[in-house]
Amino acid sequence: MAFEELHLSLSDIQQGIDQVIISRQNQDTGLFPASTAITEHGDYSDAWVRDNLYSIVSVFGLWQHFHTQPEHAEQAQKYAAVTRNMMRGLLKSMMAQAAKVERFKTTQHPMDALHAKYDTATGGVVVGDDEWGHLQIDATSLFLLTLAQMAQAGMAILNDDVECQFVQNLVYYIGKGYQIPDFGIWERGNKINNGSRELHASSIGMVKAALRAVKSTTFPRQGAFPATFLYVNEDEIARCSMMLEQML
Repeated sequence: MAFEELHLSLSDIQQGIDQVIISRQNQDTGLFPASTAITEHGDYSDAWVRDNLYSIVSVFGLWQHFHTQPEHAEQAQKYAAVTRNMMRGLLKSMMAQAAKVERFKTTQHPMDALHAKYDTATGGVVVGDDEWGHLQIDATSLFLLTLAQMAQAGMAILNDDVECQFVQNLVYYIGKGYQIPDFGIWERGNKINNGSRELHASSIGMVKAALRAVKSTTFPRQGAFPATFLYVNEDEIARCSMMLEQML
């Protein structure tokens, strides 16, 4: 591909990401709505954890491209701000449910699970604990995986010790995902779709990926805070591998 064609392609990508994703970011919370559509089938303007992470990786990719080029410092700063705002928006929504995370480590009960979606405008809860299939281990694991990938690229998302301690608790939260039946990536539970939870290879695989990524990552922090490490139990990575081998 010629340089001119590559440049044109990148410009098209930027324009698409600006119009489709960045333009819909809530300026207060940093979150993205799953959709702007409110139809007879439902209101999809809430911020699903998984959808936000799927969306932000494209913006993060643009930052990775531009941040090593001094002549594009302004663009890099723009994409960094969008990325940080979204990741910190999710972090704040989850931290508001810190008590649930602490309970879940012991109970592993669906009513103690982190919520799968939040109010785009406030970051608060939008449905009750028993009104949605919130227990989606893959979504929380994807957050940790994305956070680790950003840290490995040199982007600082976390600030103080309180945030680092909470993220460490998220590592414990997903650690036994190899044995926790959840509602999975489709939010429906088992394949018969009767609302019963089951073990999903997609969730266990994401747990394993997240734990491996976190284990090998030093997390930079904004401001004068020193970088931090998070503890990962290697036995839990091994158990995820063994369960995947059995299932697949």
